[in-house]
Amino acid sequence: MKKIIALLLVAAMVLSLGACTNGNSGKLTLDVIISQYGNYTQAWWNQFEADFEAANEDIDLNIEIVSWSDIYSVVTTRISTQKQPDILNISGFADYVLDDLLMPAEEYVSDELQANFIPSFWASNEMDGTIWALPILASCRALFCNMDLLEGAGITAAPTTWDEVLTACQAIKDTYGEDIVPWGLDISTDEGQAAFSYYSWNFGGGYVDAEGNWALNSAENAEAVEFIKTLIDSGYCNSAPYTDTRYPLQSAFSAGTLAMMIGPMNMVSADSTVNYTATDLPTNNDKSIALGVCDQLMVFKDEKAEDGRTEAITKFFDFFYECERYSEYMVYEGFLPATQDSSAYLAENAENHMVGGTETPGSSEYFATFCAVLPNCQFYPMQKPEWMDVRNGVIDVEQKVCQGEMSAQEALNQLQSSVTGG
Repeated sequence: MKKIIALLLVAAMVLSLGACTNGNSGKLTLDVIISQYGNYTQAWWNQFEADFEAANEDIDLNIEIVSWSDIYSVVTTRISTQKQPDILNISGFADYVLDDLLMPAEEYVSDELQANFIPSFWASNEMDGTIWALPILASCRALFCNMDLLEGAGITAAPTTWDEVLTACQAIKDTYGEDIVPWGLDISTDEGQAAFSYYSWNFGGGYVDAEGNWALNSAENAEAVEFIKTLIDSGYCNSAPYTDTRYPLQSAFSAGTLAMMIGPMNMVSADSTVNYTATDLPTNNDKSIALGVCDQLMVFKDEKAEDGRTEAITKFFDFFYECERYSEYMVYEGFLPATQDSSAYLAENAENHMVGGTETPGSSEYFATFCAVLPNCQFYPMQKPEWMDVRNGVIDVEQKVCQGEMSAQEALNQLQSSVTGG
């Protein structure tokens, strides 16, 4: 009997030890969902997890990589079963804020990290006066010009104003006839809202006023839409801007048959031989405004969380955004950094890091060009509940005005009334 009791005591001690050593070994666990940006996303985050846990022995990371095609349904399911992650990388946070699911960013982001974000990208995650997420990576739009075509038409530099755009377009048309399209334009249902942004912001208008109220029918916006119509009426654009998306336009630019267009930083194909420059958008303002795009990292509330959870989350973000580590991830995945120190670092040191899955180094010239655009970026007002109606509305305005159905001011007045109810 004593032997049986002794064996039972040993077994109990083993089980007790197992409760401390199995699983997380008493560590605090952070569940993290990261969106899959490429074929090698998993490998980078596997190494990140190992490095972070080595540096933070009291924290266990459980990182899951989920494809973009599945991530929204996966997160919705997790929320419905109250198994949402601690940290989520996704695009868009407004619905989670409205459902009272997120922690304000200032509760977990360190002062040093907050100060390091490019201000416009930090502010882009504001809703109702509170920042709810961190920008994980950045993308932007720039003006791309085929310099051989421009110089062949007597234009020695990329246009910086809208009047210079018209002058350059006419010179290209006069020089090359129908062989070359001067200006690429997409006002299709795919990205017509991007076109509205490019032109309205750089005519001094935009979606909202200084107080954040819808200002769709401003005189500046009307001038911008009428300018788009001028581009079409003058024969400066591709023949079907109402249906042409940016993708065939990007292909045409890469092939050398399109002289100028506004597009994303990675729009020129790798095998293109076009001699091009990428620069600020033309503007009538004191400074050019670019369209910025960023996905987010956000933190879900956990009322039953262990002590130390917030501190662990702060450590996670400080570790991820450390300059060289974060810069490595940007080169690896092919995006731009949303922090100031990495922007400066990559403009000189991108060659120290490799593109994911290859032995190809990054390009400092590339990062210097596009990181310089980032401080001038503005963003779609996606946090406003009327955004999808506005998105579709400005595309409808562009199409109706450019096809001569009504004036820009009339069309924008109708849109403003339908969105605001007045």
